[in-house]
Amino acid sequence: MRYFIALSLYVGGLVGAQSVSDSATPVRNISAPAGFKVELLYSVPKPEQGSWVAMCNDDKGRIIVSDQFGGLYRFTPPAPGKQLKQSDIEKVPAKIRAANGLLWANGGLYVAVNDYERKFPSGLYRVTDSDGDDKLDKVVLLREMFARGDHGVHAILPGPGKSLYLITGNNTEPLKTQTSRVPLHWGEDHLLPRMPDGRGHNRTRLAPAGIIYKVSLDGKQWEIVSSGYRNIYDGGVNKDGELFTYDADMEYDFNTSWYRPTRINHVTSGSMWGWRNGTGKRPEFYPDTLPATVNIGPGSPTGTVFGYGAKFPAKYQNAFFILDWSWGKIHAVHLKPNGSSYTGTSKTFITGSPLPVTDVIIRPKDGAMYFTIGGRKVQSGVYRVTYTGKESTAPAVKRTMHNGRILRQKLENFHGQQHKDAVNQSWPHLADGDRFISWAAMTAVMHQPVKQWQQRALTETDPNKRVVALLALCKVVGSDPKNATTDNAASKVDAKLRTSIFKSLGQVDWAKLTHTGKLTLARAYQIALIRLGEADAEVKGRIVKHLDPHFPAPNFEQNWLLCETLAYLQAPSTAAKGIKLLQEAATQEEQIEYARSLRMLKVGWTLELRTAYFEWFLKAANYRGGASFSRFIEFIRRDAEASLDTQSREQLKELLAKKPVQKSPFEVMAQAMIGRNFVKEWKLEELSAASKTKLKGRDFERGRKMFAAGGCFACHRFANEGGMTGPDLTGSGGRYSAHDLLDQIINPSREINEQFVPVIVKMKNGETLTGVVVNMNGERVTVNTDMFDPNQRVNVNRPDVESIEPSKVSPMPPGLLNLMREDEVMDLLAYIISGGDRDHTVFKK
Repeated sequence: MRYFIALSLYVGGLVGAQSVSDSATPVRNISAPAGFKVELLYSVPKPEQGSWVAMCNDDKGRIIVSDQFGGLYRFTPPAPGKQLKQSDIEKVPAKIRAANGLLWANGGLYVAVNDYERKFPSGLYRVTDSDGDDKLDKVVLLREMFARGDHGVHAILPGPGKSLYLITGNNTEPLKTQTSRVPLHWGEDHLLPRMPDGRGHNRTRLAPAGIIYKVSLDGKQWEIVSSGYRNIYDGGVNKDGELFTYDADMEYDFNTSWYRPTRINHVTSGSMWGWRNGTGKRPEFYPDTLPATVNIGPGSPTGTVFGYGAKFPAKYQNAFFILDWSWGKIHAVHLKPNGSSYTGTSKTFITGSPLPVTDVIIRPKDGAMYFTIGGRKVQSGVYRVTYTGKESTAPAVKRTMHNGRILRQKLENFHGQQHKDAVNQSWPHLADGDRFISWAAMTAVMHQPVKQWQQRALTETDPNKRVVALLALCKVVGSDPKNATTDNAASKVDAKLRTSIFKSLGQVDWAKLTHTGKLTLARAYQIALIRLGEADAEVKGRIVKHLDPHFPAPNFEQNWLLCETLAYLQAPSTAAKGIKLLQEAATQEEQIEYARSLRMLKVGWTLELRTAYFEWFLKAANYRGGASFSRFIEFIRRDAEASLDTQSREQLKELLAKKPVQKSPFEVMAQAMIGRNFVKEWKLEELSAASKTKLKGRDFERGRKMFAAGGCFACHRFANEGGMTGPDLTGSGGRYSAHDLLDQIINPSREINEQFVPVIVKMKNGETLTGVVVNMNGERVTVNTDMFDPNQRVNVNRPDVESIEPSKVSPMPPGLLNLMREDEVMDLLAYIISGGDRDHTVFKK
């Protein structure tokens, strides 16, 4: 998320009103954990040295940095307590510019250039000292690459053996490579037509999106390791040899069902992460993508580094530090082995006001962390972080191993090559409960000649293995007409094989499938319908007969795929079932997904159902989301109207002409509470006392409905749903007691989360703005003045700002619980504590 929500100009409890100057952010405006010291080493003079975005260590203890729109610089960090002078900064003579990635390796500097001003060819370079005078002056282009904007060629990381990893965003043109661990059968794979971004962003960018390459040190051998990212900027390899990256969200999608937060991804061999334009992004539960290790939330990913070599306490030595440019934060992600992959938690490590962090390194010579701020021609600076507390800083880096990881790596050895043992050794693991093992097995099979495993897929007796094998078979033998690659563009599926695949899918017993198996069956049907050519009416009828009895399903994930598939097949019962789900859905994300699927449906409608559907659009006009949100609603309605026959259009003429009544978010919340009476003004003490004995056997669904009715989803992210103007509450049950959560709800202004404090911006001309800063570019600062409407923005020039100070009033209104009964409050509290997990102990009798 490069442009949106939010770079707070204040860190709670640190300062009062802050004067605005042209120097880098002072350390008094930066917070760090107890025992850590932050030093501002250098404020970069913008006219002479630009704005710094990348950095690395060289082999002599110096640090090399790059100006986003200029050249390279080099310096030796000063002694503790000292600062750098401009004369300490050495200009690197090499004629190169716009470096987004730097890595010292193999006796030279590798440079990733991403010059979207097009003054210098983008690509991978190597810079060396030509004559031994300790001056980097020789520039060699290893491979030119083509990219647009800042979603281009990014970081370089040390790879295994004599290799590098190169990180590229989704506006980088894919390269032809000698090998690929990702099967080259990618496609858009949308059963219903994809709606492109409502503001036109990247409408022409199709699969495979962002790619991570492994490159030999001489730049001659290239391999695709992983694909399907939006705008990955950096990554890191842990002590287990596993690669991780930090991918961007698409802020325009916020509060839609297809929004995906910024996230940490475990970059396993052949992984594909499902980024597609507009509404086409694959959710984590799709079987043809993989889940994130940690979902972070809204942000703008930049630099990353593992804490290895830092003279920090043990937990920070093993942390994965990730930088968020827009929020002005460095997170410490603590990873934990989980099967063949990892899980993790994220905690804020450094935050500042403003602090547009761009890159971070650990310097082996002193064990300190160094980070830069800058980018987009804003004021830049260099900072050092050291630990001065009492905890031990003795080396404590841990390696881990797990049997699941050993198995996954064994299967990954078959990726990118044909091997006589690959199918037999991978097949038993196709339906493994560990999704990364299942993925490794499926990918290994897809790399083998299809004649070796086609018949085995069609006749597999284990239904959970069969659906995975058939999904893989459809991908390999078919082609997506919307995005055919050179490897499958000429593919024509034999009619007999097509018939056999649909027959084999139809033989699968739904009742014998796991939850994942059911999702895979539905998705396999989708891929077959997309890639195998148009199915005839008989085949479509058999699919409807197979799936329709199981719709609606007991969970949203299955309903997502079933509703979409049955709507495509024009199943007559889909309208009634889908409208019922839409009306009962607690969140706008779920409602939008059902509305999106139903838009192409032409059969099974009654006047009553049509009326309910188009009345929903009047209601949805008051929903809030990212910059493209309202356009997406328009697109859904446009397609829905286009699906009307003449008679229905005439019957609905008045409703179709009706304009929505614009309501404030508070009116929308009040609407959700209509019919509910004032219960009482709840006191913290009485609800806290009730929570000590009444938080067992609670009702999950009612808790979720209370979360929605209380307006919580409007501001708070929870289990990958909801707003972004308040803290993410998903993990709050592990951080706060029931008493503390109730205190936050009843007394919202008692202690305001520092990240979400609104600021009061006083201008030199006497004007005042209240809101949060959502973007910075050069001297321009953009302020969002309405927490419920992310598109309500005002631009100001930094030199015109007199001061910035925090508001003492929380944007969260008090009294939200006063229309709820005690049992409803307990259900709400249990729902928050559960983190959205239906199997949490609070729901057990």
